[in-house]
Amino acid sequence: MRSRVAGVRRRDRHGRGLRGPLTPPQAPVSRTRAERFADLVDDEVRRLAGRWGRELARVEFTVEEVPAIDPSFDGPVPLGQTLPGAGDRPVRIAVYRRPVEARAADEAELAHLVRDLLVEEVADLLGLSPESVDPSYDSPDD
Repeated sequence: MRSRVAGVRRRDRHGRGLRGPLTPPQAPVSRTRAERFADLVDDEVRRLAGRWGRELARVEFTVEEVPAIDPSFDGPVPLGQTLPGAGDRPVRIAVYRRPVEARAADEAELAHLVRDLLVEEVADLLGLSPESVDPSYDSPDD
């Protein structure tokens, strides 16, 4: 008697086995939503580093799913946060993927929201206005 783990199929209904991927792994269509979001954040960080590279050299940018929120917290869910460095750990700017995606209606709005969020966090970190960090801040999409 063969045992089968629930949810794992070794063959399709015709007994031929599972088919391979429809697209190559490096194709953009095969990227997950989380990977595409991380790419969007990386592109924006590279763009900001082009202008503020020296100031951002010791800043770490991360993408996290959701923020850790105290159950007694009463307010809107943060989209991002600047976390101070301690000891050898650098200052970290975290972008929370799920809350950002929930507020964006489409890909263009998502890109605009990520751009503005990172500009605001960098401006707060450097003690500057968002407009001085990035002149395109809060402007309509290009």
